[in-house]
Amino acid sequence: MSLVEWPRRVAALTQLRVGDVQRPELTKDDDHHLRRVLRANVGEELVVTDGRGSWSFCEVATIGLNRVSPVTVDPMPTQTTLYLAPLKGDRTEWAIAKATELGITTVVPLLSARLAVKFKGEVREKNIARWQRIADEACGQCRRTYDLRVTEPLTPDDVPHDVPIADFEGDGDWSGVRAIAIGPEGGWAENEWDDGRRRLSLGPTVLRAETAAVVAASLLSFTNGSWGFTAQSGSNR
Repeated sequence: MSLVEWPRRVAALTQLRVGDVQRPELTKDDDHHLRRVLRANVGEELVVTDGRGSWSFCEVATIGLNRVSPVTVDPMPTQTTLYLAPLKGDRTEWAIAKATELGITTVVPLLSARLAVKFKGEVREKNIARWQRIADEACGQCRRTYDLRVTEPLTPDDVPHDVPIADFEGDGDWSGVRAIAIGPEGGWAENEWDDGRRRLSLGPTVLRAETAAVVAASLLSFTNGSWGFTAQSGSNR
């Protein structure tokens, strides 16, 4: 990301998705949102992206958009994954939006033993599709140009062995960690994970599940340099 161009990107009216940044064309819904909801005027500037790192500045034209800058490709972010047990109500949606803002690249729904919500069949498919839409909208709000991907769900048995789990009694060394599993409201069930699974702490207080997801996303992004710097293990500064 160019720091020189960043203030201009922030100041743009909005960021919208297009199929081809070289020849940007908005969907009917996005064009309606731009002109009727945001009340964009001809000549106002926005950002368009393909969700794969390419983006450019465009101006609103009487019909369609005019590209007003070369196409830029942002560097590929470090891959970070949040394994997240679906939560009650709209808490999962909120957590996914925040994980998107914080730079997480993948969210995997985790079918933990103590799920408090139905997550099968049509309900599962609708939820995954909705969470992906929420992530896409959050990408526009925070000006990220690589999509967060919401995958098909996994059970704890399917999670790679090197992925740690969030646990109050875990250690606090996040160096080198690029993925973590967050449990449901009721916590992990006994014997849900093998004894050799690493456990990581999210701090000295008991967190709600959605708060744990945001804290974990923040730590993953911070320790992997997504905020422009990387935490050093053992540093007191």
